[in-house]
Amino acid sequence: METMAKEISAKLVQELRAKTGAGMMDCKKALEEAGGDPTRAEEILRVRYASKAETRAERTAAEGVIEVYVHFNGKVATMVELNSETDFVARNEEFRQLAKDIAVHVAWARPLAVSVADLPPEVVARERRIYEQQVAEEKKPDAVKEKIVQGRLQKFYEETVLLEQKFAKDDQVTVGELVTRLAAKTGEKVVVRRFARFELGGG
Repeated sequence: METMAKEISAKLVQELRAKTGAGMMDCKKALEEAGGDPTRAEEILRVRYASKAETRAERTAAEGVIEVYVHFNGKVATMVELNSETDFVARNEEFRQLAKDIAVHVAWARPLAVSVADLPPEVVARERRIYEQQVAEEKKPDAVKEKIVQGRLQKFYEETVLLEQKFAKDDQVTVGELVTRLAAKTGEKVVVRRFARFELGGG
């Protein structure tokens, strides 16, 4: 074991740390346990981190990244905070890429809120009132009218709520579905905490 520990080079430890985001000592121990095999060491770290996450009384997403995107013309910029449960996942390239993609999406799609629950109640009430007035003149049963109002509200959500919007790079999937996929893949809670969009001369 002592011989194996000596064979674990600092370069190997650094490479594993860069790839996983785990601490130096954790990476060294995992490599020793894996007999110097980086792939096996990564698996060991994944299991160890996942195990820690599962034993928490309440799973919280307190780690993550803040991604900033500035459009090429310099007139639109966005900031997105994407959270995970552990730094291990937050340093994952796929996690960081999703944060970047969402930042670009926000610049293009101009969402008003992260989720439907985050929409100001007065905005939802205003939209419902407009849709109710629109269908009031239509010769249809009240139950049908309500379904139409609900349908138009849903369309409003799909156009203005980040997690409900079709992803800018692939309209076959919503931003929310992308977040859910990554959460399933990592085994951790992944959350879009907040975003901000700035436009030169805009509100």
